[in-house]
Amino acid sequence: METTRLVLPGPCPTEQHAAGLCARLSRLYEDGAARVECDAGAVTAPGLAAVEVLARLRLTARGYGRGFAVTGAGPALRALLDLVGLAELLGEAEEGEPARGVQEGVEPDDLAV
Repeated sequence: METTRLVLPGPCPTEQHAAGLCARLSRLYEDGAARVECDAGAVTAPGLAAVEVLARLRLTARGYGRGFAVTGAGPALRALLDLVGLAELLGEAEEGEPARGVQEGVEPDDLAV
């Protein structure tokens, strides 16, 4: 599956960036993107506005039923996303959870869930 990139502006995206970034994400999906990775490498001074932008991008992706993940996030953004419960955007497994794309073993007598 081909992945398309969307780059967040730095040092911190604001609410004013959200509408334009969501429109850009929508265009990427409408043009056939199956998965978009949002490059947050330039976000060096994240705040709650950056969290809002990422949350709105995630909602946009959900509306299209497509894949979305954040890459290149620095320690401050990672901590902030973890604090507000959006760490799953980073595409990493939470403690005790299998990594994405890893299927647990299934025994023949397991019941379907």
